[in-house]
Amino acid sequence: MAMNITMDEVNRMDRAFFSQTFGAVFEHSPWVAEQAWAMRPFDSMDALFEAMKRQVLRSPDEMKLDLFRAHPDLATRLKISEWSEDEQQGAGLDRLSPEEFRRFEGLNRAYRDKFGFPFIMAVSGKTKEQIAEAMGLRIENGQAEEEARAMLEVLRIAEIRLSRIGIDS
Repeated sequence: MAMNITMDEVNRMDRAFFSQTFGAVFEHSPWVAEQAWAMRPFDSMDALFEAMKRQVLRSPDEMKLDLFRAHPDLATRLKISEWSEDEQQGAGLDRLSPEEFRRFEGLNRAYRDKFGFPFIMAVSGKTKEQIAEAMGLRIENGQAEEEARAMLEVLRIAEIRLSRIGIDS
């Protein structure tokens, strides 16, 4: 996760090392980093993020849905990526009572059944209560509205992850 590398080092990375370093910024979607690599050189972390974001936003709808589907359910007991595990632990989703777990399990199932992808939310700085409330509210959205919201959340998660890698100017 935290690496503390310079932008000059980022720009000198070959495609394989760049993909290895930044491939997990977008959940189980190293294609984003692989495609953004060609946009080098980057003059800042913001420029790197914008290049990655551009790859996602320009991708076909099916790839966007695959990106959404790559995210785990929140509060799952299944094995998830190190990034997701850390983020969910920070929100207390690893310490749910049996009743809370059942509530999240039901909300996850209802959301996935309605939209065809898991509920996605940048949970950093949020409590489990705030997350459950957001799930309950967002399940009332229409498909297009929720896909747009999910994309905003995916981008926010990626931005947070990229900032945690620690790139110096």
